[in-house]
Amino acid sequence: MVVFAQPTVEQFFRTYAITNFALNSDETKLIFNTNLNGKMNLWAMDLPGSYPYLFAQRDESCNFIKFGPVNDYVLAGFDKDGDENYQIYAIPFEGGLPQPLITGEPNEKYYFSHLSEDGKRVYYVTSEDNPSYLNTHMRNLETGVDTLIHIGEVSPTELAAVSDDEKAFVYSQAFANTYVVSFVKLGEDTFHLTPDPQQVHVAYDAVFTDNDTIHFVTDYESDHKYIAKFELSSKTFTKVLEVEGECIQTIKWSKEKNDLYFLTTKGVADKLYRYSIGTESFEECNIPVDVIDQIHYTKAGNVYVLGRSATVPQNIYSSIDGKVWSRLTENRVLGVSEEGMVEPDVVSYKSFDGMEIEALLFKAKPENDNGFTIFWPHGGPQASERKMFRSMFQCFLHRGYTIFAPNFRGSTGYGSAFTKMVEQDWGEGPRLDCLAGIDWLVDNGITDSDRLFLVGGSYGGYMALLLHGRHAERFKAVVDIFGPSDLFTFVNSVPPHWKPIMERWLGDPERDKERFIKDSPVTYLDGMTKPMLVIQGAKDPRVVKEESDQIVAKLQEKGRDVEYLVLDDEGHGFSKKENEIKVYSLMLDFLEKHQQ
Repeated sequence: MVVFAQPTVEQFFRTYAITNFALNSDETKLIFNTNLNGKMNLWAMDLPGSYPYLFAQRDESCNFIKFGPVNDYVLAGFDKDGDENYQIYAIPFEGGLPQPLITGEPNEKYYFSHLSEDGKRVYYVTSEDNPSYLNTHMRNLETGVDTLIHIGEVSPTELAAVSDDEKAFVYSQAFANTYVVSFVKLGEDTFHLTPDPQQVHVAYDAVFTDNDTIHFVTDYESDHKYIAKFELSSKTFTKVLEVEGECIQTIKWSKEKNDLYFLTTKGVADKLYRYSIGTESFEECNIPVDVIDQIHYTKAGNVYVLGRSATVPQNIYSSIDGKVWSRLTENRVLGVSEEGMVEPDVVSYKSFDGMEIEALLFKAKPENDNGFTIFWPHGGPQASERKMFRSMFQCFLHRGYTIFAPNFRGSTGYGSAFTKMVEQDWGEGPRLDCLAGIDWLVDNGITDSDRLFLVGGSYGGYMALLLHGRHAERFKAVVDIFGPSDLFTFVNSVPPHWKPIMERWLGDPERDKERFIKDSPVTYLDGMTKPMLVIQGAKDPRVVKEESDQIVAKLQEKGRDVEYLVLDDEGHGFSKKENEIKVYSLMLDFLEKHQQ
């Protein structure tokens, strides 16, 4: 009888990421961004059905893909080693090496916004000459003439939509993640899409359904996002559609069909609907996954989605009616079936103030269970843990670790008011929600302080540091993945176009000095007594390397047990497969070493 060893770390991490995709107008070519060959590149499939082939090699992350209108070229945006300074490149329709199209200094950003229907004009947003608020340009591809069409002021401003006649432009202006106003410019006139732009709300994802009508997503005067429209001729705002108890996230419009696909979120999973603008009716679609990352609606009325579930990695699916789906990619875990992985339980518990907190509990299978639990505060913080595949989760579950991931206050998917609760309160309410979650785990016999590890990345890394410093007795050991360690240094080191939103999101370091001190992990160095592993990308533009450097140096001065790994060619995440495998192998070794 042949006996096989349990799956290795590498098997789980040989699944590949798919971050975005695009189709040409006649649906004969699908291009997607993936690390199928170990680094992020563009791959393509000739439809219907073909083996993926390398389309464009640059070995860097890509933030958008856009086909030219007559199958003559493809546009894409690439950064460098995760620095998020994306610039715009052109690629022949048959593929090849990307060539610079709209680029500049390495530290400048050039974000694609819109391509004219004839493919002759590219609209883009750039940090050049305006790093904090951003400017919008139009580049004529025939003449090479570049025209400045809007100067950002007051807060970061991005071009959101362009009318077919290219006379009206919708811009979104961000004051915080939960305060994004949108306005339309028509000649010298400017009109806000919502009645009162001073009221805190979001208005985004605008689309011109004709040259006079703009449909968009907003939560204006509501706790949940809905679809609204603004009519230029009458300057009227109208609520169009809301789904009770669900937050509409994004809309995709088909000019030919005159209807919208829209995505909603409620807690840990998504729903997809189709709405007919003409009949004002909508129906729910069956979807093949729990979480959808991208929707594409074609001229022929077909819909494509990129999505995943807790036990299914990211894949691209297509449907002619939103009911029956075909899976176009075969991204799966090497040697592990879907049934061999773990579906989470959706649980809830009451926090310190009686607020209900939802969480995902992944229970290690009895044959693998090692008796230890990982507490995972998610990143964001205005994001959430959802029923989506994480190689780390399924790998660690196979090694016997149970995983608990709470959606503490500030998480998305539970209404606008809940999401805003983390603003100017990074370290109190969410921390106490986490502690209540730990109490729930202990009360239900799932773990205790001798069997609980703490692991988090980004804001989750910040929370891991803070919980460690203030409540070390709760944990065996701690892993921090690029987490802010000092709110004073963090607020001043974020990218320039983030700085205008930091006051509402985090606060003012002078006005809120006492709170910044109280909520900064570095304040609690004396409490950080448990073994720690810190991981950092050297090119991280969001949480710069100095945030990890300083906490590691200070703890080492105190003689604490701290391991530190810096990845020289990564940013805020792991785009290179070998780095990803290295990181999580090290994490597993670290946790195993500290089980005793």
